[in-house]
Amino acid sequence: MHSLLKIALRNLLRYKRRTVLTVSLIVIGLVFVLVFISVSGSFKQMIIGQITDSMMGHIQIHKKGYVASIDNLPLDVNLSSKSLAKLKEVLSREKSILCYSERIKFGGMLSNYSETTNIRLNGIKPEQEFQTVPLLTSRIIEGKKSLKRGEILVPILLAKGMNLKIGTPVVVVTTNKDGSVNGKTLMVAGVLENVIGPMGRDGYIHYDDAADLLRMEQSEASEVVLRLRDYDQLHRVEKELAQILSQELMKNGKPVFEVHAWDKLHPFGNIAGMIDMMTFFTTLMLVAIVLISILNVMTMAVYERMKEIGTIIALGTLPGKIAQLFLVEGLSMGVVGVLAGNVISLILLAVIKHLKITFPFLRDEFILAPRVNPLDFLIASLIVIFISTLATLQPALKASRLDPVKTFRQM
Repeated sequence: MHSLLKIALRNLLRYKRRTVLTVSLIVIGLVFVLVFISVSGSFKQMIIGQITDSMMGHIQIHKKGYVASIDNLPLDVNLSSKSLAKLKEVLSREKSILCYSERIKFGGMLSNYSETTNIRLNGIKPEQEFQTVPLLTSRIIEGKKSLKRGEILVPILLAKGMNLKIGTPVVVVTTNKDGSVNGKTLMVAGVLENVIGPMGRDGYIHYDDAADLLRMEQSEASEVVLRLRDYDQLHRVEKELAQILSQELMKNGKPVFEVHAWDKLHPFGNIAGMIDMMTFFTTLMLVAIVLISILNVMTMAVYERMKEIGTIIALGTLPGKIAQLFLVEGLSMGVVGVLAGNVISLILLAVIKHLKITFPFLRDEFILAPRVNPLDFLIASLIVIFISTLATLQPALKASRLDPVKTFRQM
């Protein structure tokens, strides 16, 4: 093997222009893919962070059937106090869960005594909620970044439309589970910035105020929102919790709980999947570039070196050794291209990060900070090396099957 490597490297250095051209194509393709993966990954993680850390959490747990009718915010498909107690017992044993928050969600009418409009309300326990979705307070663009009993955080859409200011008294009217109507006067404590998705009419009140409005006799929750210690374990924890909670059954034999990661509940989950698909097809483009370039170069190498190949075959070199020689040449170009591509990609990503390229996102500015994921670099590098070797296979087989007599007649 050592001798084959020496001969392969010697052959590559003999045809420097061709070798440099092939390695350059490999480098360009690899750099393009690695930079694209890092930048798109950074953008995706930024959006995901905004969504999960400002409203959705990482995982949500509901009563079975709630998600199917979530647009109606049903009050008869809430988690009961008994179910909540059982759920908390399970969550307390899960080391992967950092914290969780209970919410009661319902629809109502908001009035400033001169105008009335509909609103979606989230009854929350502020201490729990601000830990589970830590960016929620950053969405409060006016007023204090807290919530007490008797206060309400209103979305900017309604605040502007109804001219609501901090300290303005409003009345919230809602229909209870039994069909009766109840109202409560609250004070506007803050105005919430909009977020991505259908959450433009969501307001927040204290859980105890929600309990008063809905005349709840015992603790209930529409959903329990979880925050994980490690976001990368999202789907593993989701499956694990779903399996554990599936053992809790109702009287009809159906599961009490349903578990969903945030991307199953929010439209951006599909967009994130599209970004991953774009990354996959970009990687396929890299494979095509590398495959075609190396296949072309190595095929030409066979025709240019027919006399040389015929000579070593005539000297008794086995066809397998001839094929191995060309495969080692392809492997060598792949390895060199990968090393150079990784170095150049890291330099470009460092430059991009240093330049601190920004663009507006909501009311803030997003700073482009490409993520360098070692696993992405490793996978892309292995694909390039594999394809570099694979592309050499057909020319290698062709070279190993040459007839030395015919080769000398053609030269």
